Amino acid sequence: MHDDGRYDDPRVTGSTSDSVSRETDYPSWSPGASGPSAVPADNDPLVVQNESPGQSTGPELPDSTAVRRAADGLTRPVNAAEVRPTSVRRNTAAAVRFEAAVPHQPVATAVRDAAPVVVDKPVASTESLAAVTSDPTYVSRETPTREEDDPPLAMEAMRAVQILNPSGEVSMPRPDRTRVMCVANQKGGVGKTTTTVNLAVALALHGNRVLVVDLDPQGNASTGLNVPHHTGIPDVYDCLINSVPLAEVAQAVEGIPNLWCVPATIDLAGAEIELVSVVARESRLDRAIAAYPGQFDYVFIDCPPSLGLLTVNALVAAQEVLIPIQCEYYALEGLNQLINNINLVRQHLNPKLDVSTILLTMYDRRTRLADAVEQDVRNHFGDKVLQSVIPRNVRVSEAPSYGQSVMTYDPGSRGATSYFEAAQEIAERGVKEPVGRNA
Repeated sequence: MHDDGRYDDPRVTGSTSDSVSRETDYPSWSPGASGPSAVPADNDPLVVQNESPGQSTGPELPDSTAVRRAADGLTRPVNAAEVRPTSVRRNTAAAVRFEAAVPHQPVATAVRDAAPVVVDKPVASTESLAAVTSDPTYVSRETPTREEDDPPLAMEAMRAVQILNPSGEVSMPRPDRTRVMCVANQKGGVGKTTTTVNLAVALALHGNRVLVVDLDPQGNASTGLNVPHHTGIPDVYDCLINSVPLAEVAQAVEGIPNLWCVPATIDLAGAEIELVSVVARESRLDRAIAAYPGQFDYVFIDCPPSLGLLTVNALVAAQEVLIPIQCEYYALEGLNQLINNINLVRQHLNPKLDVSTILLTMYDRRTRLADAVEQDVRNHFGDKVLQSVIPRNVRVSEAPSYGQSVMTYDPGSRGATSYFEAAQEIAERGVKEPVGRNA
């Protein structure tokens, strides 16, 4: 055995004294056996035939038939590490061992002849032809739609144009009367403010007159609409405590036509205590909205994450309740208490109040918990749950830091598309079920 890792077959060298590795043991070979030596065929791609004419390369070798027969007897798998570079000459016995493991390399003519025939157009089956003959409008499911043909950037641009509605036409139906919707849930962080801002912007962009009343002392809805709400700005506190008309407090939202906002400052935090001694404290907001001289299609009231007097004022002033529910277990745990309080307000203060809309927010499709919460909510509330579900989307969280809603910050994102579909569904439900039944 030589140092270069090759093994010499005594049938080739004619010597039986050299030691042979045990790995060369294969059927029909023994250390003292005699027989014709084998070499690869002339067209073997592994052997570089660079001998000059008349130069002898070893003992006389048999034809290619003997090589193939010797190669067919190999049963030991060839280790890939033993394959030597083809740029150097190799031992003829090693070539015999490797020939069976290397697949046959077809010539260019064989590859061209064996290439499959490519059909330019799909061949229609008998069933498809029959369907086309009977119905001229038939389209196969395998036929790609326009959305599938368009690249992702083109689809996102189409969604952005649809959401922003630069033409300003009324593409969402307007209700017969003002719909006052209270966005309430005593659990914090479920998306009340985000839902209020984005639904209001979506409806305003498509021809509806919308008023947003920020009833949360944190003033997050005012921040999302880029409305000033620092100390000294007239806010909803003045309407509740000092009976200031709502028209003097409402501010037009910059860049969004048909949208107004009543801001909330930190002064609203003390309204809970000051309202205790006020006569008819539960209906202060209701009288302020009723006295507004303008006519709105929608009035959204963003409630604080509590069930205090501010939330009670919102429930008394509203006709409908929109409950955002986060797709987690804690959101379901406090839902019963909220429904009980709504029932108490309906019985004693506002008989026209109705839980009309349930919106699932922060839906994470990667988890089974989100699916379980969705099924439980749909089974309990039925048709009141919107088909549109708001997924977790970073664009929705980034938009308030720029003083915008996600509808204007990134109109082509999944979050903007989901809120647009939810707003469209709310608008269509208001037309199918006349609001006058609760007015």
